[in-house]
Amino acid sequence: MDKRDQDTASTTGKLDPALVFCKYRGMNFFANFPVSDLDRSKAFFTALGWSINEQVTDDNAACFAVDDDKYLMALRRDYYASLGDGSKEVGDPATTSLVTFAFDFPTRADVDAFVAKAEAAGAKLGSTDDYGFMYQRQFDDPDGNHFAPFWMDPEGPPSA
Repeated sequence: MDKRDQDTASTTGKLDPALVFCKYRGMNFFANFPVSDLDRSKAFFTALGWSINEQVTDDNAACFAVDDDKYLMALRRDYYASLGDGSKEVGDPATTSLVTFAFDFPTRADVDAFVAKAEAAGAKLGSTDDYGFMYQRQFDDPDGNHFAPFWMDPEGPPSA
């Protein structure tokens, strides 16, 4: 966007078309991570029930809407490496722990149902942790990125 377009956008309130979905109503959260096969990632994450936000999806990246203001961005490894100043090596999630994506569900059954979808889509299942007040399942996507959906009792852990 050149200076004239920026001035017009600031006076008309119109957003750059690529940013229309942001709406500045609050903070959106985007987690970016590298993948080796973007098409495989699209198939995997849509099988989990997450929709693709086509406004920010192209041959380099796919944006998955996890919730109204939360997005996962799967980026081709070479594109991911080109972001920033390019000085950091891109780790391989199949061999190196990079990050864990943890998110909650309203019930244990919802956690199990979600993990069943992940397994059917090709996830590698990990451990199950049950602390009574908290229940968590583990899985890796086909690239090795780690996910840990969980349920937690709204009352919290039992008092000592």
